Amino acid sequence: MTLWQGEFISKTLSRTMTMSVILPQEIRQKNYPTLYLLHGFSDNASTWMRSTSIERYALDKGLAVVMPSVDNSYYCDMVYGGDFWTYLTEEVLAISRSVFPLSEKQQNTFVAGNSMGGFGALKWGLNHPEKFAAIASLSGVTDMVTHLDTIRNETGIKKDNLFQVFGDNTIEGTENDIIALLHQLNQYNGSKPKIYQTCGTEDFLYPINQNFYQASLQAPIDLTSDFPKGDHSWEFWDEKIKDIIDWLPINR
Repeated sequence: MTLWQGEFISKTLSRTMTMSVILPQEIRQKNYPTLYLLHGFSDNASTWMRSTSIERYALDKGLAVVMPSVDNSYYCDMVYGGDFWTYLTEEVLAISRSVFPLSEKQQNTFVAGNSMGGFGALKWGLNHPEKFAAIASLSGVTDMVTHLDTIRNETGIKKDNLFQVFGDNTIEGTENDIIALLHQLNQYNGSKPKIYQTCGTEDFLYPINQNFYQASLQAPIDLTSDFPKGDHSWEFWDEKIKDIIDWLPINR
């Protein structure tokens, strides 16, 4: 495998941003199938590399993996902060594909993430189903409407951070309402991405993952749900990201 860790200037954010990219070492005629792998709250572009065996799992499948940093933005254009959603969907995609030999085909492009990154993966994939063949959420914030209502009644860093992201705005029916986006797939006539959802039964996000699962029963999606014993930890995510990579419809 080839590992690239570098910096570039984001025009959207007017600052230097970091990204980690894993590439198969093999020389091939076609561009690589690619997983965009999103980090959680308080993490960055290197955390998946440092905390799991993602490099080894990707090597076994001939899969490229792109891991951007987005601070604690929840992959949003923040009310009191940067436009990280625009940065992710426009710059990260374009820059990674211009620099590295990555497939631009929907059938070879996937997105996944843990915790905050699970929200980001579902948000990106459901807002742009034409770009992805598969979406995966590991212990993700799968119902931001309920999560935001809960956190707004608490005190501490989570409340402060989510205020920076969303302000006092309601997000029901917006690009951040994952369950509403799930139902909007009814109106999409193209090839729909399949979805993998996993969350441990001892995870504090397990209840909202059940909300997502119940909503999925009324939506036209190919969903794999996995709710084993487990908590909000890298031990859990290391095991599950391997399962997800095995599940991806990779065309080599």
